[in-house]
Amino acid sequence: MTSRTRKLTVHQQAVLIQVLLSFPEQRVAIQYFPSAGDAPAYAQDFQTIFKAVGWSVNDTKVAERSTGQTTGLALVVSQDRCLPPSAEAFRDALRIYGIEVETVLHPDGNVAAGSFVLSVSTEVSED
Repeated sequence: MTSRTRKLTVHQQAVLIQVLLSFPEQRVAIQYFPSAGDAPAYAQDFQTIFKAVGWSVNDTKVAERSTGQTTGLALVVSQDRCLPPSAEAFRDALRIYGIEVETVLHPDGNVAAGSFVLSVSTEVSED
């Protein structure tokens, strides 16, 4: 098994932008794990999309510890909250392209209501 470089196509980016325009003034944070070689660039793709739709985006940062996510992409929310509708639409749009997104409950519960964290970790694929 090897790591592959992940990148959103221009078409995928355009579709995500169209979907997310239905959810104005959202808040999102992006984190990535430094052990995932392509994670900073992949996280930047998503940051560009979120900013293009006018969302408030916390600066992309290196994750300090695991949120319980194993691989790939995860939407992190507080344990006592559901995914906001914007995060559900984002997840569903990615799934159209075979990009799976895990939902992770943050153990400390410090994700603000109505917002979520996009966590980018390594993804392993078979040769």
